[in-house]
Amino acid sequence: MSTSATGAKKQVLIDIPTDVHIAPTYKKRPPTVGTGAVGAFYGSRLQTSLCSVSVTCRSNYQSVLTSGLEMHTHSFGHYHFTPTLVFPSLLAAASAQVRWDYIVVATKALPDVVDDSELIAPVLETCPDATIVLIQNGVGVELPHRKRFPNNVVLSAVTVVSAQQTKPGLIKQNRWTRISIGPFVGDDTHTELGKTSQHNCKEFVELLKHGGIEDADEHDESGLQLVRWHKLAINASMNPSSVLAGATGNARMSLDPELRLHLKGCMNEIFHTTPKVLGREWPPKLKKVDADMILKSSERNTAGLPSMLVDWIEGRPMEIEVILGNPIRIAREKGIEMPRLQSLYALLKMAATRRVEEQEKTKKASAKL
Repeated sequence: MSTSATGAKKQVLIDIPTDVHIAPTYKKRPPTVGTGAVGAFYGSRLQTSLCSVSVTCRSNYQSVLTSGLEMHTHSFGHYHFTPTLVFPSLLAAASAQVRWDYIVVATKALPDVVDDSELIAPVLETCPDATIVLIQNGVGVELPHRKRFPNNVVLSAVTVVSAQQTKPGLIKQNRWTRISIGPFVGDDTHTELGKTSQHNCKEFVELLKHGGIEDADEHDESGLQLVRWHKLAINASMNPSSVLAGATGNARMSLDPELRLHLKGCMNEIFHTTPKVLGREWPPKLKKVDADMILKSSERNTAGLPSMLVDWIEGRPMEIEVILGNPIRIAREKGIEMPRLQSLYALLKMAATRRVEEQEKTKKASAKL
């Protein structure tokens, strides 16, 4: 892996709970924010291309600092990933005096718990020209960053990779590598920011491809939002239903006659609403992946549990707002109601509230003992 004449690489920082042709002599240094499974997986592939990748870790900081990350992947075999730098927090990364080119946020989107744009603000103060890359579920995740950093490029990314951190320092990628990326300008894409955003999007896709992610693909802004809303059809139907159905996995829900009707109704509500919200019809590639195809595929996923169900079981906050609340509000602003999603939202939000109340009661009772 060679460097340019100046020895510069693209600097990438990844926070994970971890027509541009990139010539072989050109190095990017991306920072990785957080070291969860998805961020770690893509960070490891960027490191093998033209980037110098650093990460911020929280609970697994000491493990990653000492030993790096072991990658057990379906797509690339077993290998070791040693980040260039490892930080215990974003504040620590901000004080490192590194000029990050890309700040990749690969954490869960929990706007009702924490503002991700506020968390990365210290890094942007030291790297005012950095590009922000959001690898997160749901819709509406880009707006807080666009508002807080009006002059920065914001790239939105949707992935279908299946990966998990099975223990501190060990990342397992089960299947798939595809990641779709597009700019989020929020206004006329023909402005200078719009042009720079599309340029940086193309560049980041090329960096991923150099690392072996051949199905990294570039979209324009509305095209990427269509990809987001299509994935939402799966997440917004399966995730909350799995919790409300008493911790039931995707396969069993898909095989149950009444639940299958419910899931199909939720998916079709999103499929019918999206073109009206975005002002753009589904492209053939996405349109053919309809509710029946998704449910048929889900029947075979007997071992898989939706991420929201895993969070519920572990007592962690769930991505309720970006998966349910935001799409309902965005559609409502266009004069469109989504009654199926609204029912799921109301029920799940109250279930989460009641759980917190019960947890507080338990804590108070324990404190009295």
